[in-house]
Amino acid sequence: MAQRKEIEICSLLVTPTYEEAILALKKLQGNTNNNLLKAVEDSKKYLIRTGISLDDLNRVPIIHIAGTKGKGSTCAYLESIIRNHGFKTAFYTSPHLVRVRERIKINGKPIDEEQFVNKFFHVYNILENLKENEFDMPSRLTFMTVLAFHLILAADIDLAIVEVGIGGEYDSTNIIQQPICVGITLLEMDHMKVLGDDLSSIAWHKAGIFKANVPAYTVNQSPEAFDILRQRSIEKNCSLTTVSDDKLKILNTYPPKLGIDSDVQFKNAALAVQLAETFIKKFKYNNNQKIDFDKNIAEEALKNTKWPGRTQIIHGKYLDIYLDGPQTHVSMKNCVDWFNKSITKYEINMTLKKILIFNSTGERHYLDDFNMLKSLNFDIVYFVPNVSETNSVDLQNSNLGFDEQMTNCKKHVESWSYSPAVIKKSLVSALNDILDINKNNNNHKTMVLITGCLYFVGTALSILDENFVPNKKNIINF
Repeated sequence: MAQRKEIEICSLLVTPTYEEAILALKKLQGNTNNNLLKAVEDSKKYLIRTGISLDDLNRVPIIHIAGTKGKGSTCAYLESIIRNHGFKTAFYTSPHLVRVRERIKINGKPIDEEQFVNKFFHVYNILENLKENEFDMPSRLTFMTVLAFHLILAADIDLAIVEVGIGGEYDSTNIIQQPICVGITLLEMDHMKVLGDDLSSIAWHKAGIFKANVPAYTVNQSPEAFDILRQRSIEKNCSLTTVSDDKLKILNTYPPKLGIDSDVQFKNAALAVQLAETFIKKFKYNNNQKIDFDKNIAEEALKNTKWPGRTQIIHGKYLDIYLDGPQTHVSMKNCVDWFNKSITKYEINMTLKKILIFNSTGERHYLDDFNMLKSLNFDIVYFVPNVSETNSVDLQNSNLGFDEQMTNCKKHVESWSYSPAVIKKSLVSALNDILDINKNNNNHKTMVLITGCLYFVGTALSILDENFVPNKKNIINF
């Protein structure tokens, strides 16, 4: 007992660091089928244990968004529209690309390190001291949700936008009782080990965020998915409205210019416009404010929305780098279409050299990805493990070790028969090889597509994008 008190006293004298917070977070259990299915109950338990009641959450206007494809993009568009109307916003999303604190944004900016660390250890120490046994701690995802709600309640905001992590019905965010409205983006097969192996099961889970007398909005869905959404809206006594791309016709320009570069984004932008309209009308009514949805503000906000790592282009002196982190086979098809469309405008006037850098370690089968990627006729393909050379503690590189990833790379190179393919030990090594070959060649323009999964794109941003590079000495001059 004396030893425990001594440790606690010492800990009060030393200011914990951001790195210590991330290491503590990593010690919590990762996602398993079991803790994902009980995440909503765990979220309630640990939130209450740390001093926040479910009624406390009702004090904050919240828009809750689920879906398979485009939920993060929809949230980003929505946050931009609302903030540009003059409202103060919070935005909770997952996963992060480079830094964990990207998951929680206040007024469009990630929580700063000091705020993150202070609130992290406030919540963590309460839970650690009050646990009833050695296993009585939340999973990482549930902990982050509890932490996010602490930070949201501590902030002076008008609206919190909360993205579902996995599914909806049992997701850790589904302790929200009285949202302003909810949104469901396009539904496809994802997280099948947890959500089920057919679209009906997945739609059932996603519709779990519906609440009685709370308007729900969705985009055009397959008949199978929409039928389940409709049934669940009836069960939960909420209205369900389908929002088409035509919603964007209320703006001055149709189709509008979007900050996230892909044709599939129009449905996400339309849903965001509808959700924003609903919030502003409700805010106006509840607060007797003279404020209306402004189509000029909305159009500008859509144009300026940033959502890194999704159809992102970074132009360099020697290379143009295209980044996209598809999470489903359909997303990969969209990635291929986007890349092809983006480079077509250059092919008219110059010779292009097209290079692919690929990594994927998830449950999606790589052969299906290859069948789509082969249409791009790459000059060479690099297969690399997802390892970081930046020494950043919170990069989510992979659940697989280096040797296992290298084994996967060997399988990939053996299966790729459409152009020359090589294996490198890291993304940095592949990029340096590409630069060595192409740096002094003025006869062509070199386009590099980095894709496979979102975590891999996060690793790429940590060495390519000055807005994400943890240490400036690690940035690659391309």
